[in-house]
Amino acid sequence: MTGRTAVPEVIWARPERAGRGPRAAHSRADIAAAAVRIADVDGLDAVSMRHVATELGCGTMSLYNYVPRKENLYELMVDAISGEHEPWEPTGDWRADMLRVAHQTRALMHRHPWLPRLMSPVYGFSPNALRYLEHCLVCLDPLDASYGTKMELIAMLNGVVTTYVGNELATAERTRSLPWSAEQEQAMRIAYLGSRIATGAYPRMAAAFTQDAGPIDLEAVFERALGRVLDAFEPKG
Repeated sequence: MTGRTAVPEVIWARPERAGRGPRAAHSRADIAAAAVRIADVDGLDAVSMRHVATELGCGTMSLYNYVPRKENLYELMVDAISGEHEPWEPTGDWRADMLRVAHQTRALMHRHPWLPRLMSPVYGFSPNALRYLEHCLVCLDPLDASYGTKMELIAMLNGVVTTYVGNELATAERTRSLPWSAEQEQAMRIAYLGSRIATGAYPRMAAAFTQDAGPIDLEAVFERALGRVLDAFEPKG
């Protein structure tokens, strides 16, 4: 295919700048930071090689000497954000430490709302991602399980956080686009739902709402979801 090498390559295995000529004017960190700034302000769809080159004050074609394709640019961005994870001295309580990791990841995704769209195991082995994974494994040292199981735990916890935050961001974005408030819409939908349940056609739904008709505590739901993932990895004694 035109513009692509015949074999896959890892951006981290490449020199920072391909080809000969003067010393590199930009680092990968510079390029990633420019792309992140654009995504934070204008969204991921605004990130392009041309836009990043303009941000850096260089020509678009010269940027390809550093980043061969847009997928590589995304990988640089994910690595840059992975570097925002702040490691700490593990407490010896693997559950508490992994809950702290999950909350840190959630906060990070809210700072960079485009990040859930780029979460992929393909990007999981960049320099900062490897440091993050190593820290997680240190936190999991007290857990009596194989490293394969521990990696599965990390992946599942990240999956829950990514899905939850993705839904939070999508809901917030939808709410901002509506001409009425979220409370007005919720009241309208609850009234409609109540009218449907009152027909008697949905007895189990009626029983469910009778048991718990109050507003859903989304923070509690998040905590329960994390807890249930961790419960699945508790050693069976």
